[in-house]
Amino acid sequence: MYPTVADALALPVVKEGRPRVVAGQDGLAKRVRWVHAAEVADIAHLLRGGELVLTTGIALPDDANGLTRYVDELADVGVAGIVVELLRHWSDRLPQAFVAAAERRGVPLVTLSEETRFVTVTEAIVGLIVDAQVAELRAAEQVHETFTALTVAGAEPAEVLREVARTSGLPVVLETLSHDVLAYDTAGANPTELLRNWARRSRSVHVTGRTSYDPDTGWLVTVVGARGNDWGRLVLLTPETPPHRHIVVAERAASALAVHRLVARDREGLERHAHRTLLTEILNNPGANLNARAAALGVPLEHRRLVGVAVRPRTSVSPAPAMATQEVLRDLAEATALAARRAQVAALVGVVDDTSVRVLLSLPPQAEVDNALRKLAKEVHSAAAATQRAVPVVLAVGTTVERVADVRRSMVEAAHVADAALRSASDRQYHRLDDVRLRGLLHLLAADERIAAFADRELGPLLARDASHGSRLVDTLRHFCANGGNKSAAASAAHMSRTAYYQQLSRIEQVLGVSLEEPESMLSLYVALLTLDVQDHHTTE
Repeated sequence: MYPTVADALALPVVKEGRPRVVAGQDGLAKRVRWVHAAEVADIAHLLRGGELVLTTGIALPDDANGLTRYVDELADVGVAGIVVELLRHWSDRLPQAFVAAAERRGVPLVTLSEETRFVTVTEAIVGLIVDAQVAELRAAEQVHETFTALTVAGAEPAEVLREVARTSGLPVVLETLSHDVLAYDTAGANPTELLRNWARRSRSVHVTGRTSYDPDTGWLVTVVGARGNDWGRLVLLTPETPPHRHIVVAERAASALAVHRLVARDREGLERHAHRTLLTEILNNPGANLNARAAALGVPLEHRRLVGVAVRPRTSVSPAPAMATQEVLRDLAEATALAARRAQVAALVGVVDDTSVRVLLSLPPQAEVDNALRKLAKEVHSAAAATQRAVPVVLAVGTTVERVADVRRSMVEAAHVADAALRSASDRQYHRLDDVRLRGLLHLLAADERIAAFADRELGPLLARDASHGSRLVDTLRHFCANGGNKSAAASAAHMSRTAYYQQLSRIEQVLGVSLEEPESMLSLYVALLTLDVQDHHTTE
């Protein structure tokens, strides 16, 4: 923003005085904030730093201690340099103590061997300062306009960082408050070097205020967040003290990033709410005409192939507190919506209960449903794994239908398939009713009283025996059926000796009045056990 000492010395009005740098050559890049003509020695307490001091030396001391003290005091307040006219006090050279002190403190010390009008020098340098300030203000205005346009356009973080790098010419990194890199732009630098040991380097940089510069690391850091909810830091890597323009760039970029996050969060929240409302109406009132509302949400229902889908966390949420359940499902709903966009399928996505995320896919009439499901399933599993809780999920699919009136059936079927698939060890990308087989059918019929009566008729005496005697005959029977009637394998699975296990099987036959050697008896008991599992599962929900 400000001209340097070298810039000031290059002015024609200064060059007429035949300037000569006698000390502090390395300090010529210091910025000149103002010009101050002063003859008295005790001037330092009236300065603020960044001044180029002009003097004839007429009132300065001649002794070495006095000159050293004069330079030290000026250096302590941060003057940019000292210019001495060699005509009135010293005619051809400055005292060695004066020069030595300036060299030691790194203060540029310049002599003028010709008479120079200080007022003209002041006007010229102030003109440079004002021109630089105007240019800086114009640049800042351009920065404001640029980032305002990005904010209004809803630019993604990558676009914002690209503009930061272009405007400043510096590498920029967006990180979380836990120092994980979210996005970056190298501005042409080596990305490997930029990000090497990033978290460790970032943890060592502690800044004060919303925006500050750490000279030790060369990091200009701006906190990113809004509404009292800070969530990240924007870091510009600049080896030199950043000009005001770069600070404006960092702060405007941070604002654009914060607004983008707020807008994206609110937009997704409103979208999920609209989708949930529509899905609830489809489930509760399948005869309602919802075509126009669904089409307005970008999910046409007429003349489409419609598929109900349920996405359920494998870490069953029912034992967790209600708040945790909803948090998991909300995250999963956002991940599922993102997956649908990536798979390029139109879908209503929402949480309508405490168990799963419900989805209604709307596919073109000519679409290959299985191809669309494979793409969606791949994206759902990937997006769910990338959520904060990285929850593994079960994806279940209902029957494909073509009438809105049949959508509820497809969605209910998908939910039941998801219930059954939770107990399966299969690693299928998605499950259909024929994948979960008998267990899936029983889930579909779980509300039928005749199924409950069948299970009670088959297992009632055995359940009563366990309850009254504290035995575990039902578990013994479960191992027997699960192992296809292989007694040895069942005994091993039950961690019992064969003799003891065979005695338990005999007791079961006595209690139930059946022979376990008969295939139909074993099949009936196995179906009853599966029904019991399904009933227990629905009861816990």
